Amino acid sequence: MNCSNCGHFNDGGKFCVKCGHKLQEEAAVSQAAAASEYQPQPQPAYAPQQPNQRVRQAKKVSKSFFSYFAEGIKNPTATAQAAGESQFVNALITVILYALSIPIMLYVGWKLLLIQFVRSMFKLPIISEELAPSNMEDFNTGADLIKATDINSIIHFNFTDFVFKQGIFIFIGLAVIIGATYVAAKFGKVDVSFKEFFSRFGTFLIIPTALLLIGLVLAFLHVEYFSYFMNFGLLSIFLVVPFTIASFKQSGTNGLDRIYSTLIVYVVITIVLTFIANGLGEEAKTIITRMGNSSELNNLF
Repeated sequence: MNCSNCGHFNDGGKFCVKCGHKLQEEAAVSQAAAASEYQPQPQPAYAPQQPNQRVRQAKKVSKSFFSYFAEGIKNPTATAQAAGESQFVNALITVILYALSIPIMLYVGWKLLLIQFVRSMFKLPIISEELAPSNMEDFNTGADLIKATDINSIIHFNFTDFVFKQGIFIFIGLAVIIGATYVAAKFGKVDVSFKEFFSRFGTFLIIPTALLLIGLVLAFLHVEYFSYFMNFGLLSIFLVVPFTIASFKQSGTNGLDRIYSTLIVYVVITIVLTFIANGLGEEAKTIITRMGNSSELNNLF
């Protein structure tokens, strides 16, 4: 330590060996100076992590859709007439839900549909006369066993393959129906953009979609009445078309009459539903074939 009085360097001690100046005061001053020079940097306050932009966008879209869907059930006509191009995304989600709910319902409830079909066959006069009461009791026992058995895993009935393949097929069919309805409306001198027309069609589709979703819940609960909601949801498409066309005003008087335009679209719907039914029929044949060839299922029964 250097003495501040004479500058002599001292190895230690309390006083300078040359001039006798007290060195402890110098040490205290140097320590205070060093302490004043060192100032701890303030730690930044913890900033909460901001949610991902996609997550926030998804929450915003879902909140908007649920509000739109609930309003469409409460006031379908007013909501549809107020639906402009801004509701295109919500209408698209509705169409996708409609298309996916049908194959999911069939995947979950195909066993119940099979039981309903066989039970209805037993009620035919030609068959019922040949059956003894014990046969019906045996069938009911077998039906309860089928309900309690996960046959999908036995016959390797793939969820992804069935649901997405049929869902895409139904979505394409809906797109064809919407396109045909839009063309018919154009022939009827309705001046509207496709996005606005799609939004209104999708809004009128809310109630049929709600019926299918109710049927889907019943199918998961193994309630056989789910098939009624499925049928109502499918047939309601015949009401969505005229409601959508009638909700627009014609810009001229020499366009195609709305009755004829609706009938033309009905023909298109019939063709589309026929193709969908054929596709589902092929899947049903595949299921029955797998059931017949399954040794595990034969051993079970």
